[in-house]
Amino acid sequence: MIYFAHRGASARQVQNTVSAFALAQQLGATCYELDVHLTQDGALAVHHDYSLQATAGADVRIEHLTRADLQNYPLANPFDSQQLFVPELKDILPVIEPGLKLLNIELKNDGNVYPGLEERLLSELQKYYPQLLSKTLFSSFDYDTLVRIRELNKNVRIGLLTRSFDVSKALSLGAESVHLNHTRFTPEIAQVCHQHGLKVYLYTVNDAELARTLQQQGADGIFTDHIDWFVERSH
Repeated sequence: MIYFAHRGASARQVQNTVSAFALAQQLGATCYELDVHLTQDGALAVHHDYSLQATAGADVRIEHLTRADLQNYPLANPFDSQQLFVPELKDILPVIEPGLKLLNIELKNDGNVYPGLEERLLSELQKYYPQLLSKTLFSSFDYDTLVRIRELNKNVRIGLLTRSFDVSKALSLGAESVHLNHTRFTPEIAQVCHQHGLKVYLYTVNDAELARTLQQQGADGIFTDHIDWFVERSH
């Protein structure tokens, strides 16, 4: 069973921040999940939503901001007095590299709102962290985004993130895994995936008993906000 630190240790620090990933790493995480967007000037911003409304109380979209602009929007922090901002991917990677086994990068690119995101992401990893490329699993709800990243690099690892399970889509991408909301998961889905050599990773599981049940039903991994509850089991 693989346990991904979902947006870092996001039950104990502000999600998708350097602090959240640093804490997850300190707690013993070896697998992580994060989300990337593209700023107006080509920076890879790590944030979940397209807008900063929910995290910083600002009705602005990342696509309209520069990397410098991100420093104008402190994120709401209910945990401590740190002033935190949306980080870039290059800020996160050195934090999680020690002991890293698997990094799931979700490309937020519905409708190709960020033309060139796939190429930019692959380029940055290849240039600055080539040793991490083989440990990176790329996923997206946008199927065409995954098609483009596969066309750019035939060797990249792909996870089909989907709300509607269709094994043929995963196979056509040469994916290695299928990612589902745990409420959509069934043992039959696990069986079909395993028959085709696919792993099944489920989000977002914040209950230890539920995680055990899902594992018994065939899940290969979960994304959790409470990575500290699960890290001991992954060693």
